[in-house]
Amino acid sequence: MEQKYTSFSDFYPYYLSEHANSTCRLLHFIGSWLVLLLIAFALITNQLLLLWLMPVIGYGFAWVGHFFYEHNKPATFQYPLYSLMGDWLMFKDILTGKVSLKN
Repeated sequence: MEQKYTSFSDFYPYYLSEHANSTCRLLHFIGSWLVLLLIAFALITNQLLLLWLMPVIGYGFAWVGHFFYEHNKPATFQYPLYSLMGDWLMFKDILTGKVSLKN
């Protein structure tokens, strides 16, 4: 039976376990950076319609990592909010060295 998570603090260790492959983590990290760059570019140039590309870029990189490297189903499908929170916490944890981009 699949576990149901009712708090993000319980979910995050599961989220990290679903990102054991370093290429998958790297693709998440790249996608997150590109989303941040897209936001900055859209705001600086006042081209706010570009913000519609955020999910395509962010999820595009992440899902390639899951389907081709991690070989699992992204947590987004069952836990969309926790998964989004996990993406950004993992991004911060990679930046601070708490999570490695290497296996």
